Amino acid sequence: MTEFGEELIKAMREAVAHAEGKCAGYRVHRPIDPKEVRKTAKLTQEQMAPLMGMSVSGYRKWEQKQRTVSGPAEVLLKVMAREPEAFRRAVQTS
Repeated sequence: MTEFGEELIKAMREAVAHAEGKCAGYRVHRPIDPKEVRKTAKLTQEQMAPLMGMSVSGYRKWEQKQRTVSGPAEVLLKVMAREPEAFRRAVQTS
C-alpha cells in the first residue's frame, strides 16, 4: 500500500474514534437547538433575537432549520443554556 493510502486509512480510523468519543483530548460538538435554549430562558423570538445581535427573521431561520447556527453564535447559545444569568448580565445594556 502507498504511504498516501496508509495515511488515509489512519485518518479515517481517527475520525471514527473521534465520532465515537474515544479520542482523548478531543470533544464531539453536538448541535445546539436555539428554540430549546430560548424556551428554557422563557423568552420570545422577539426578545431573543436582539440578545443574539440579529434580526427576528434571521433568528427564526435558525429555529426553522433554514440556517445553521455556528461559530460565536453557537458559543453564545451554549453559555445561555448553561449559565443564563451570566449571559443576561453580559449582554445587558446599561
